Amino acid sequence: AIPKDHLQWNYIQQQNWPIYKRSEVLGMISADAFCIAVAGTHGKTTTSTLVAHILYSANINFTAFLGGISSNYNTNYVQKADGNDLFPGKKTVVLEADEFDRSFHRLSPDIAVITAVDPDHLDIYGTHEAFFEAFTGFAEKIEPQGHLILNNRVAIDIPEHIHTYTYGLEQGEKVNFRSHFTEIRDGYFYFNYSSSIPSGDGTIEREVTNLCSGLPGFHNIENATAAIGICMDILNLDRFDVKSAIRTFQGVKRRFEYVVRNEHYTVIDDYAHHPEELNAILNSVRKLYPNKKLTAIFQPHLFSRTRDFVDGFAESLGNVDELILMEIYPAREVPIEGIDSNWLLQKINLDNKSVASEQEIIQHLLRDKPELLLVLGAGDIDKLIPKIKEIYDSF
Repeated sequence: AIPKDHLQWNYIQQQNWPIYKRSEVLGMISADAFCIAVAGTHGKTTTSTLVAHILYSANINFTAFLGGISSNYNTNYVQKADGNDLFPGKKTVVLEADEFDRSFHRLSPDIAVITAVDPDHLDIYGTHEAFFEAFTGFAEKIEPQGHLILNNRVAIDIPEHIHTYTYGLEQGEKVNFRSHFTEIRDGYFYFNYSSSIPSGDGTIEREVTNLCSGLPGFHNIENATAAIGICMDILNLDRFDVKSAIRTFQGVKRRFEYVVRNEHYTVIDDYAHHPEELNAILNSVRKLYPNKKLTAIFQPHLFSRTRDFVDGFAESLGNVDELILMEIYPAREVPIEGIDSNWLLQKINLDNKSVASEQEIIQHLLRDKPELLLVLGAGDIDKLIPKIKEIYDSF
């Protein structure tokens, strides 16, 4: 996140002071703890935050370092110290395991989750193969006789020294942890959960019905499936504590976060910045609001990611009714010649599309009053949210 030419960064380097990456520090903190680490191209922030919320609700002592601001606790650092220890004399740590720059290789978890492995960060990895290999390397870091909870769509080499479980939503597939969507009621997603774990000569089976997801979306039911599998089937927490926690989970800031939600207008803010993440939220929003015109504002994140996944972005973004693109958020990068939002826009098969500045977007919203608006991206597009909320409050 820090450009190489940053003056303070270079000054610190020149002093020869010890410099540690955040991932290295997390590795130090979690080295002697019981570590639950959640990795994956998408879903890791929500899943790790949900695991932390379930532990908190079940009165379990832990410390969590999360990749986003928990809406329940209004922080990305959650700690409980007045409850019960999972393991006497050993602390429990929940971490989001980031694949960027192979950061998650600094960890040695006791329980690990891999939610998705869709190639990303090709500016770091170079090839899709190297990206997949990094996740295999993460799995190899799991402690002997530890546990890996693997999304059943993920295909990586799995080490033999760990217990592996799969999870998913698809019916008819052989998975250990499964959820089945049942209905949308009053804007909430309901589902049933079941598990089947080999034990000795047989299997241990559990079932929890009529679960209400506090966070909308099919992808969030999938995230909840992994969290339930960890907390109920591996850690053996009380199923009623788990069910209550799923219902009261408010999610993470900028992950399917409702900004406006009334009988006339809906505005949802989401961090989605990869084609698969866009597909997930768009599919869920279409299911929730099938008869509403869907307007999306999207700010691409990184010139290299826009270039590497342009076809995926074009396909995903073509599934809205109206699209407004902001200019690419550069983050740590310098511009790449020929790669900008107009270039991306030309590849999107959509009639109602445009590239607009912040001021032009504000004027558009005041004029057209979109009934269903998505604000998408991982850059500084969130700075628009207070202005958008002010506009909709005036309608």
